[in-house]
Parts: sequence; structure tokens; C-alpha cells
Amino acid sequence: MSTPAPSEDIRPYVREHYGQIAESFTTDSASSCCSPTTSSCCDSESQLIQLYETPDAAQLPSEVTGLSLGCGDPVTLAELQPGQTVLDLGSGGGIDCFLAARQVGPTGRVIGVDMTPAMLEKARLNKAKLNAENVEFRLGEIEHLPVADASVDVIISNCVINLSPDKPQVMREAYRVLKPGGRLAVSDMVTDGLLPEDVKSSLSAWAGCVAGAPDRQEYIRIIQEAGFTDVQLIPTYLPQEMVDEALESLDEGLRSRVTADENLYRAVFSARITARKPK
Repeated sequence: MSTPAPSEDIRPYVREHYGQIAESFTTDSASSCCSPTTSSCCDSESQLIQLYETPDAAQLPSEVTGLSLGCGDPVTLAELQPGQTVLDLGSGGGIDCFLAARQVGPTGRVIGVDMTPAMLEKARLNKAKLNAENVEFRLGEIEHLPVADASVDVIISNCVINLSPDKPQVMREAYRVLKPGGRLAVSDMVTDGLLPEDVKSSLSAWAGCVAGAPDRQEYIRIIQEAGFTDVQLIPTYLPQEMVDEALESLDEGLRSRVTADENLYRAVFSARITARKPK
């Protein structure tokens, strides 16, 4: 039986993977949490826009949408209000930060945190292009947020927390930085049941948003143990072609065995996850 990849190996591998995506990105190519040759969990701009309920997503330039690595729409889920302070965990090229910035308006503020310098460079270029003065990007790990205690109204994240080897620490940090009564609104990959050990031990599967996806009940438990209340997790099953694309990051032998299992298309899914820090 395979041994799960050590956490000290996972984070550098994921950082390198996403750094390569950012460095190789051009507006003539697409990028992805799945591979450097596809766009997010979608393989076209039209599929990307389908993830978002807000029409603002279609109005962003390709420099932003082409670096979207998400599996959902946490911005709409968050029900943001003007003047709020929003934190995006794993902000990547900045798509969700820029969408959130439009909703909180000039009196609001959006902070994006990402551990990949190359992604931050792209995000800051996009900020300048969009003249998004109420957005800032900070280098940091989501397990150790460079954000003050009780300073944030809403936390969003899009297909990132599953990549962390220490999800309980992520949730403890999220709880720390939220104001009393603050909300968590996350789109993430989740499983219904445990994944095979050889999938969980594959570093390429971690980078492809597969191996790190927690079981739905485990995810809820981790959020609750951090102190959150009103936890809800609603599945959003992805089209088969989007799951196939995510699985392209697996090693060839492992991919052929896993994709032979029809149940995988229901066992791994995107979820809309919300919770609240008590007042």
C-alpha cells in the first residue's frame, strides 16, 4: 500500500506547479489547477463563465480569466455588501478578488493571499491593468495568514483549501482573522468517501485538486472544530469532461486505473461551503 505524500513535500510541489503555470501563461494559452495546457477545471472561456453567476466575470480581460483556476463561484456565494473587507485564500491571478472588489465598492477592501511569487506578480499586473485600487495582494501561506486578528468580514476561496496538507490549521487561521459574525464562503473540491491510497499519495494528484480533496463529512468536522457554526456543504457535480481534465494531472498508469471507475464522477465534486464565526 502506498504511503501518503509527506506534508513537507506537498507544499513545495504545489508551489512549483502553480509557479510554472503563472510563468508560462500567455493570453494565447490557457492554464489550470489541472495542467499548464487547460483552463482551470474548465477547458474554455465559455466553461469558465458558466461557473460564475455574475455577468462581471465575462467582462474581465483574458489576462485575468485565463489564469482562473477555480471550480465554482465563491463571490456570489458570499453575498458581499458595500464597504466589507474580503480575504481571498489562494488568490492566484486575482479573478475572485477583482469580482469581489466590484461588489464591496470603493469603501470596501479586498486582500488576496497566495504563496506563489509568480502568481502574485501576475495578479499585481492585473490589478494595475484594471486600476483596482481597493485590492491588494500579499505573499503568504493560507496556514499562516499575513492578516490581523478579527479584521475581515468575509473569507472566500476557490479550489485552494483542498491543496493544503493541514486543513485544520487553515480553518483555525480563517477563524482567527474573521470578525465576530464574519462569514466563510468557499468553493472547493470534496469527495463522497475516501480516495484510493495511491491517488492520495500522488504529488501530481495533489497539484491537480484530486488527492487533497477531503471527504465531505471530514470537511464539515474540520470547520466545526475550528469554532464555526451554521456550516453548510452543498454539492455541485461537475460535467464529466471537467473531471476528466482534472485527472489529466495523474501519472499515466494511475490515471488509467482510476478513470475506469465510473463512480469517480460522483465521488469527487465541487461544493459550495458556507459557515459563520459566532458573534
